[in-house]
Amino acid sequence: MRSLLYENDISYLEHRGLLRIAGIDEAGRGALAGPVVVAAVVLDYRHDIAQLNDSKKISKTLRDKLYMQITSNAVCFSIVEVPATVIDRINILNATLQGFREVYLNIQDQVDACLIDGRDIPKPVPGEAVIKGDSLHACIAAASILAKVHRDRLMINLDQEYPEFGFAAHKGYGTTSHYRALSSFGTCPQHRTSFRLF
Repeated sequence: MRSLLYENDISYLEHRGLLRIAGIDEAGRGALAGPVVVAAVVLDYRHDIAQLNDSKKISKTLRDKLYMQITSNAVCFSIVEVPATVIDRINILNATLQGFREVYLNIQDQVDACLIDGRDIPKPVPGEAVIKGDSLHACIAAASILAKVHRDRLMINLDQEYPEFGFAAHKGYGTTSHYRALSSFGTCPQHRTSFRLF
């Protein structure tokens, strides 16, 4: 039996006469450090992925398992990192929109339309934005998982380069320990200096 998220995707395709949709989502938009990561996924609806859901609603163990299933079974996918330097130069909204454009352009030959989590959809991306889309559409949920897992792994790797900031624990978000480290050590090249850090 298909989940509601899959049924919503199938209904969207059928009502618009489309063959393939890409779900697009980001991770790290509100972090103080590290890139914003954007992912796009075109699912193969002949093979449902069990337990697919918004990345924020499932455990790390399940996210890692689903990441492997999505990347192994998707028609195609793309993951893009927009670094802190770009975020500081053009602001987080424009950096996120840039990421949306890039992942779409990477797979545009295999996509009829896109569903993007949130309120914004940049040109030339075809499709629509869906508020809380990662809880409504399987393709967006899949993109949220790819973005989240990819970014978490990146921040864990950055923790080895900048151990004083504890990136492995908080993934660059504004926790008490992160603010304490900023007060003690200042910033590193991964910090978004356009954000309020102190």
